[in-house]
Amino acid sequence: MLIGCPKEIKNQEYRVGMTPAAAREAVANGHEVIIETGAGAGAGFGDTLYEAAGARIVATAAEVFERAEMIVKVKEPQAAERAQLREGQVLFTYLHLAPDPEQTRDLLASGVTAIAYETVTDSRGGLPLLAPMSEVAGRLAPQVGAWALQKANGGRGVLLGGVPGVGPAEVVVIGGGVVGTHAARVAAGMGAHVTVLDRSLDRLRYLDDVFGGRIGTRYASKANTEELVAQADMVVGAVLIPGAAAPKLVTRKQLSDMKPGAVVVDVAIDQGGCFETSRATTHDDPIYIVDGIVHYCVANMPGAVARSSTIALGNATLPFLIALANKGWAAACRDDPHLMAGLNTHKGKLTNFAVGQALEIDVLSPKLALGL
Repeated sequence: MLIGCPKEIKNQEYRVGMTPAAAREAVANGHEVIIETGAGAGAGFGDTLYEAAGARIVATAAEVFERAEMIVKVKEPQAAERAQLREGQVLFTYLHLAPDPEQTRDLLASGVTAIAYETVTDSRGGLPLLAPMSEVAGRLAPQVGAWALQKANGGRGVLLGGVPGVGPAEVVVIGGGVVGTHAARVAAGMGAHVTVLDRSLDRLRYLDDVFGGRIGTRYASKANTEELVAQADMVVGAVLIPGAAAPKLVTRKQLSDMKPGAVVVDVAIDQGGCFETSRATTHDDPIYIVDGIVHYCVANMPGAVARSSTIALGNATLPFLIALANKGWAAACRDDPHLMAGLNTHKGKLTNFAVGQALEIDVLSPKLALGL
């Protein structure tokens, strides 16, 4: 198979879909790999590293899209990229279609077979290709939130860890999954007083055990959420419904009850965000203020630490990439129901039920798309 990796063109996106190590593995399995020149530069992988791995460097993204049988990326294809996709081609990347009807329409019109990292599952009910970026984004959230809390950025002027004689910041994490766990770990490590909200009592017991009482846990009822958000200096939105739009858990009205200059960090923004006032921002212009509350809603947070993120993502995607290349997408999905769960579009049909529900589009079962 001819595998192609173009340079990412989303604002301030420095990650790359294939590392030189991944290219080497693909070549060792008998496949041809083409990489757009400069694609890995932002993550510290120069063209010569790819060439040493057996890949070929091509001058333009257009050549990658024209020639490749499978396109491997990081972020959802932008409009100019979607226009180059075609039926019979496989796209393997993050998609986050539920809050993005325009991208969904374009992918369906192209006929491309699109497999989304964020809906591939595993035997434990996890999301193995989303997890590494969730870990990165979770660990970044308190960092960027602490920066946003600085007075010069519109924040309250509160130091996350406090100092002797001055109490620490109150940090509330909504959602105790992968993002929330890592956000809580870093926030607590920075000295903040942290409370995690979740609706799973089993998850709350797990967090209480893992952190040994260093963080607080509360059941995520509407009353508890409202109370804790009002007391918080920083709220991290870390909820996820696989493939679906994020639920709006904090309303604009609740913002008025928050402390002036408090910060919300919406890690769920890729799926539409979990604050009513959330809208996607970029690393160029990451924050905005609504009703005195600072919002950080960057849609590709892990792109800020491109090298770490690229390596982490590459470690997770490599086995699936090789399976798709070795067997072809259809056989690979038939052999692995967890990979099949990643199928989002095929020949103009939507194949993910959560996306179909969010966008009110008819869905073809992935099994029917595979002829099973």
